[in-house]
Amino acid sequence: MLRLALLGFAVLLTGAGIFCRMRGEPAAFPLTSWGLILLVAVLAERWRYTRKHKADDGPWQETGERFVDPESGRLMSVQYSPSSGERRYVAVGEDSGIAP
Repeated sequence: MLRLALLGFAVLLTGAGIFCRMRGEPAAFPLTSWGLILLVAVLAERWRYTRKHKADDGPWQETGERFVDPESGRLMSVQYSPSSGERRYVAVGEDSGIAP
């Protein structure tokens, strides 16, 4: 939702800058510049901050840590992937996909 609002605002800024430029007003350059900067930043943000590793990359190892999830009340086990450094939490008794 916020992303769409920012994209809309960036398009409005850019459009206002282009409109001012056609009328020869001095505010054209800042409006167009900031609109384009915001537009590029919002579009590049999704590409830049994507996950580099899939959740199931490599073998998962048990860490021996266990805790009770406060929301579900289920016993959870902590697993670690040495290849990515990622940790995941799996309910005890579910298929965990741990390599032997």
